[in-house]
Amino acid sequence: MTAHEIDYHIYGEEMQYVEIELDPQEVVIAEAGSFMMMDNGIKMETIFGDGSGEQQGFLGKLMTAGKRVLTGESLFMTAYMNQDAGKRKVSFASPYPGKIVAIDLTKYQGKFICQKDSFLCAAKGVSVGIEFSRKIGRGLFGGEGFIMQKIEGDGMAFVHSGGTLARKELQPGEVLKVDTGCIVGFTKDVDYDIEFIGGIKNSVFGGEGLFYATLRGPGIVYIQSLPFSRLADRIIASAPKAGGSGREEGSLLGGLGNLLDGDNRF
Repeated sequence: MTAHEIDYHIYGEEMQYVEIELDPQEVVIAEAGSFMMMDNGIKMETIFGDGSGEQQGFLGKLMTAGKRVLTGESLFMTAYMNQDAGKRKVSFASPYPGKIVAIDLTKYQGKFICQKDSFLCAAKGVSVGIEFSRKIGRGLFGGEGFIMQKIEGDGMAFVHSGGTLARKELQPGEVLKVDTGCIVGFTKDVDYDIEFIGGIKNSVFGGEGLFYATLRGPGIVYIQSLPFSRLADRIIASAPKAGGSGREEGSLLGGLGNLLDGDNRF
């Protein structure tokens, strides 16, 4: 194996975190902001890209970092190395309620494609790059543009999802239709495209958008019930506006509740 072999354990239900056990000199890489805690003896270092291009010198590092910029991520990641003589542990937390998925790339033919913001951490040696779409419809209407993220190698990687997680194993030719934002990731053999919902009533009054994703087997697909974009939209819609209060469930009862709370704004 070119990637470091790491042991792990996932804790929690709604707000999960993954604990990585590192042998001496083993390294795990993670997105900035995902760190939770670590034992004494682990060294934390900021690196260009994912660290998989170190053998290629500065140019290799720059290329891997540049790929991350195209997916909207930072130029840098953080590497955690166990410099102690014994086993040490480091933990990374999911950024919002949902599930952490452990991806053993050796079981997925060395490649897994995912939403660009779902990657959490991985063993050093795993490459985190970009996956360009070759289909114009997917690029224009897929919600993630022409670019998704690909995780390649022969080690362990971890991605996170929002809400409840569904794992679907598609048979050859089997089709699953999904809201574009609800896709967490899928294996490389799955054919992914965008389809127009159609119909005036569906398009204008449906409230579900104009397009959905079609996933055709064979392969494995992970689906999330609560995409972060949907959660953010609901929070923004309910947030207090400048000079007024947020959206209430009922205008009369909402106003009365504000009055009883000492807020006389309507």
